[in-house]
Amino acid sequence: MKANLEKIENNIAMLEIEVDADRFEEAMNRAYKKNVKKINVPGFRKGHAPRKIIEIHFGEGIFYEDAINFIIPEVFPYAVEETGIEPVEQPSITDIVQIESGKPFIFKAEVTVKPEVKLGEYKGLELEKLEFEVTEETVNQELERMREQNARLVSVDNKPSEKGDTVVIDFEGFIDNEPIEGGKAENYFLEIGSKSLIEGFEEQLVGCLPDEEKEIHVKFPDDYSAEEIAGKDAVFNVKVKEIKVKELPELNDEFAKEISEHETLKELRDDLENKIKEALERATQTKLENDAINKAVEAAEVEIPQVMIDNEIDLLLRDFVVKLSYSGISLEQYLEYSGLNEEDMRERFKDEAYNNVKRSLVLEAIAKTENIQADEEEVEKSIKDIADSSNKDIEEIRKSIGEEQLNYIKKNIIMRKTVDFLVNNSTIKVTNKTTSDVFDEGEEEKQISPNE
Repeated sequence: MKANLEKIENNIAMLEIEVDADRFEEAMNRAYKKNVKKINVPGFRKGHAPRKIIEIHFGEGIFYEDAINFIIPEVFPYAVEETGIEPVEQPSITDIVQIESGKPFIFKAEVTVKPEVKLGEYKGLELEKLEFEVTEETVNQELERMREQNARLVSVDNKPSEKGDTVVIDFEGFIDNEPIEGGKAENYFLEIGSKSLIEGFEEQLVGCLPDEEKEIHVKFPDDYSAEEIAGKDAVFNVKVKEIKVKELPELNDEFAKEISEHETLKELRDDLENKIKEALERATQTKLENDAINKAVEAAEVEIPQVMIDNEIDLLLRDFVVKLSYSGISLEQYLEYSGLNEEDMRERFKDEAYNNVKRSLVLEAIAKTENIQADEEEVEKSIKDIADSSNKDIEEIRKSIGEEQLNYIKKNIIMRKTVDFLVNNSTIKVTNKTTSDVFDEGEEEKQISPNE
């Protein structure tokens, strides 16, 4: 087999591929065996006519299409290896140069290939890294959150309800004196201020007493999911059956023993401080790495073929469908509920797909330029990590790994090492802050949660 790369233009590679006559003859025989049972030839039982007779009767070209379909997937990998191209899709035949019994099969094909990346500055990047001191105030806030999580709800009789209380209610909603479908519930637990019901509903329950009945007037938002009631005024008849307040556990050694493996409150405090610090270190390191990647990507230039973006959109959509399934929702149900169609979803993922592809291409280009590779020891460690995480014998895992998965492991190692290279070759300015600064600046508490 021979393959010749004629040119690459606009990320399209033009190839001329020659397949040996014997190999193409094998493909013709496979095409014959696939179709012979469907072919009627006068003088022969259906499915028993020899190939040569069929070709005389219908023409030699009767088996060409299937023979070509057999041969292309087999010879294309060799053509890729011989020409050194990196295709991102299957090839399409543009011309048949020669197809004749007893002669080599010669054809021209085109295929989209990975684009060339023009790298910008990726060494000496100026980065900022935050280093945090965990304050007592932050640890206290975490302890308060733990108290809230372990609070008991206690019924009260003579106390008016207020924000933060939980009310047990029966309610039924009406629009124009007609009951709202799905707008009725009994013994419904509602924390006032949780914003779990329509805007304005919970606020009108402040100041109620047990056994009190009340009319609540609200208006459904114009963009409410149920179109038939969107933008309409509604009245809910509500009966407050019970008011419950949170009773927080006392913050002492007993509390520490009950909710953790620690014997004293001091041990729990120290553990929380360490976990918050570790979580912050992970978060700041991740931000540092992402900043380095983003700067290198922004400085690079590359013309990305649409097929690569489309393929990435396909992956993002599949991931989205899997996440929906965890909630028991199908894509069809989601589209119906959201009023979107599949094209809308693809458009929604377009920018993310573009950024993902460019990021991957730039990191690959940096790795290639800097000759960053995955050595055997690193690959072996990754395989061991897979075995450990799945509680399987390493030999069993090693035998189950095919070439595609092995390449995936190597690529992940190379990407990891490339990111480390970017960070290690950057100029990093360290800024010291306290964890209290994070709250003062209004950033999410999630960033310093020890559970992250």
